[in-house]
Amino acid sequence: MTEQLTSKKAMELENQYGAHNYHPIPVVLSKGQGAKVWDVEGKEYFDFLSAYSAVNQGHCHPDIVGALTEQAQTLTLTSRAFYNDALGVYEKYITGFFGYDKVLPMNSGAEADETALKLARKWGYLKKGIPENQAKIIVCADNFHGRTITIISMSTDPDARNDFGPYTPGFITIPYNNLEALSNALEDPHVAGFLVEPIQGEAGVMVPDEGYLKRAYEMCKAANVLFIADEVQTGIARTGKLLACDHEDIRPDVLILGKALSGGVYPISAVLADDDIMLTIKPGEHGSTFGGNPIAARVAVAALEVVKNENLAERAEKLGKIFRKEMENIQSDRIEKVRGKGLLNAVVIKPKNGITAWDVCLKMAENGLLAKPTHDHIIRFAPPLIISEEELMQAIEIIKKSILSFD
Repeated sequence: MTEQLTSKKAMELENQYGAHNYHPIPVVLSKGQGAKVWDVEGKEYFDFLSAYSAVNQGHCHPDIVGALTEQAQTLTLTSRAFYNDALGVYEKYITGFFGYDKVLPMNSGAEADETALKLARKWGYLKKGIPENQAKIIVCADNFHGRTITIISMSTDPDARNDFGPYTPGFITIPYNNLEALSNALEDPHVAGFLVEPIQGEAGVMVPDEGYLKRAYEMCKAANVLFIADEVQTGIARTGKLLACDHEDIRPDVLILGKALSGGVYPISAVLADDDIMLTIKPGEHGSTFGGNPIAARVAVAALEVVKNENLAERAEKLGKIFRKEMENIQSDRIEKVRGKGLLNAVVIKPKNGITAWDVCLKMAENGLLAKPTHDHIIRFAPPLIISEEELMQAIEIIKKSILSFD
């Protein structure tokens, strides 16, 4: 007879046999549906992290799961050594959906960021005429684009960088939301691209000043530099528009997508650009065994169809305003600031009497809602976009109750 797996046992197994590279909230989940998840003992929670926005369409959306299971029983993987009957259909769909000539399919957000960096460098050499091995990419302090060696080389987070050197050269780091610093950096003729998150998610949902992205885009255009938007977390309806860049009506030269492109059921990422940029990469110069596999192709189309058909961007815009207003109305001096766009929001917790954001998250979990701190004093709140207004209000009551319990 198989021993019943308890939460305690599951956590012990991970601790004993898994690398200690995460510090999870002590909850062991075994089921998800819509905006809710359940632990192995059957306790119900609102999910207010959405797998870092990978589950925008909700847990186990039937259309997305259906596309996955149907394709998984037909053809799973061919590699790109051969054509398959799903990839071209997906490529036509996604390029039309976002308005670009070409897509380069990958698996993870970090891979997509690496792809965009290679693309920018290649374009810089072949199109802009930058001397060989002299291309530079401008990046922002407090960024989060992943954890590969090259990506941590442009990170300013000591946890990401310490003891992982030597680092990849070729990056100019400037403060986020600072146009003067960008202007100065763009004076270097060897700059090929500016890589930026429209909202810095891991940094604590840092929303730039209105007009920052539009002006930055214009400055890049004037300097013949590619504007590269990392919308892995902010894209696909999360901030109340299809893309966060849409709030300022700009079209990135290179668009990086991931997370919700999968609907949370399969690793999928993508880089979109027009022919002048994308076709600088030739056969054999970049690729991935799993990138563009038939399952990913079918799942991504289904995931985007759900976003469109269920009006998730409009829903995120409406519910996000309700959420921020309710958070601002909580009568507690522990709340220092509320910020965000759509359903990507943060509450900054003022440390008081030894109580931190982590303690608040543990209390919320106890009361039936899951969220995670970032940078010790910030709690990011990002529920699935399919959450109903009624469910949102129930969740808000849990958040209020949890915060006020410390007062």
